Amino acid sequence: MDNLPEMNVSQFLVKCLENEGVEYIFGIPGEENIRILDALLDSKIKFIPVRHEQGASFMADTYGRLTGKAGVCLATLGPGAINLLLGAANAQLDSHPLVALVAQGGVNRSYKESHQIVDLDTMFRPISKWNGTIVVPEATPEIVRKAFKVAQSERPGTTVIILPEDVAEEKITAPLIPINTVRDSAPSESQLERALKVIHAAKAPIIIAGPGVCRDRATEALVQFSEKTKIPVATTFLAKGAFPDNHAHSLGTIGFMRHDYSNFGFDQSDTVLAVGYDLIEYAPQKWNPKGDKKIIHIHKLPAEVDSHYHLEVGIQGGISTTLDALADRIKPLERCPAVDAQVRKLQREEFEAGQRDHAFPLKPQRIVADIRAAMGEKDIVLADTGAAKMWMARLYPTFQPETCLISNGLATMAFSLPGALGAKLAHPDRKVLASMGDGAYLMNSQEIETAMREKISFVILIWVDEHYGLIKWKQELELGREAFVKFTNPDFVKQAESYGAKGYQIKAAEELLPTLKRALAEDTVSIIACPVDYSENTRLTDKLGELTDAL
Repeated sequence: MDNLPEMNVSQFLVKCLENEGVEYIFGIPGEENIRILDALLDSKIKFIPVRHEQGASFMADTYGRLTGKAGVCLATLGPGAINLLLGAANAQLDSHPLVALVAQGGVNRSYKESHQIVDLDTMFRPISKWNGTIVVPEATPEIVRKAFKVAQSERPGTTVIILPEDVAEEKITAPLIPINTVRDSAPSESQLERALKVIHAAKAPIIIAGPGVCRDRATEALVQFSEKTKIPVATTFLAKGAFPDNHAHSLGTIGFMRHDYSNFGFDQSDTVLAVGYDLIEYAPQKWNPKGDKKIIHIHKLPAEVDSHYHLEVGIQGGISTTLDALADRIKPLERCPAVDAQVRKLQREEFEAGQRDHAFPLKPQRIVADIRAAMGEKDIVLADTGAAKMWMARLYPTFQPETCLISNGLATMAFSLPGALGAKLAHPDRKVLASMGDGAYLMNSQEIETAMREKISFVILIWVDEHYGLIKWKQELELGREAFVKFTNPDFVKQAESYGAKGYQIKAAEELLPTLKRALAEDTVSIIACPVDYSENTRLTDKLGELTDAL
């Protein structure tokens, strides 16, 4: 270690982050992390101070999702660390790479009851892949390298680096650890041959594509495989865009709380190719209720154990490599297209009816159609959790991977507004829209100030109904009445203007699309309040029930 400079652990930690290629850190200053912040003053890494640590974790979560590089967030000990938990959990359950940097009280008081100290390692352990506490300076380079390697390896998720304040001041002289790239394993030849026998024997094969396809950048391989085999494809909510919705073989998304159009394709199938599918977001029991379908699992990871996910064949390896290898050897298949055509017809008719509907307040279908008309194919919409999510997830046509972002493993509210900041930083050349209900909006609306201060432009579209709409929907379906779901709202236009942002109030159906286009063209934050008529919720579930009975 001759000629290596001596510095404190905080300074060296920042050097390690630079070595990992970190561009942004989102967080809030605290007493115990002041030395990290001081070191960042001399770094090329941009620190973005936020208004709540939850916002910081959602920004890092979305940035990591879109770039494949771990998003980084920073908090102090105790309450600051606790506030990071929600976004860190979302990254873990939705499989997005995230590294949380958390300060801690000194090692010299960690063994006893002490001010603001909670057991951070134990607290983060259930919602992370790995945690490391820097107890001695010499461990710093290994802990940082491991945190990023684990966070970014399949399946990606959350790791946590905990730095006690006394260790942060200690001196260190050490080299940085070079970055090594994990290579995909090749699929097993014997498993490929077994899979081909099952596919060739299938009468009605179907593909369920999950977010692993997006993470593996395997969309092109999936499209080519489907085109060669004529096997139709349905995507999960997290995989929207992994297979383009305007493709002739697309069955749209599967994952709605009732038997939706895409489920009809699974009802008729005998064999399911689960490609990059993660069970956490939509249980196999929903599409394989009898447990009688033959399942071929194609993923970088082995399959999760589930009584409705019993494998005929499991192929572990790179998804693109596996699909290409199967496509090279597969024989032409025959499939009856009647059900697939009916599914696409139902989807198209509902969407087109929404385009023509001029009712006010706006029907959800009209809002979805106008968002699609305003956004380019590569532009990014973040669909927050709630009733609005259900309409966006099942009806919004998506043509590119990771352009309709949904929280579906944790399915948390309020990720989309701070997430929009992370999305815009990841793709500054794209338009970004946060689509959310009024219930979710006020949970993290303080980050509008962060966006205005940092000059990060995006649009917020609020679906206004003054209810926790999804819960009301479930209550009406299952209990026949609503309970404690109504609230009131502030004046959203005045609130936007108080931040220096633009505010718009929609007063007629014809106003939404031109307002969206105008707001998306502006170089600022815009908030659009759009009244929505959620009486369509019950009509939809009634219609789906009738269709299910008829088929």
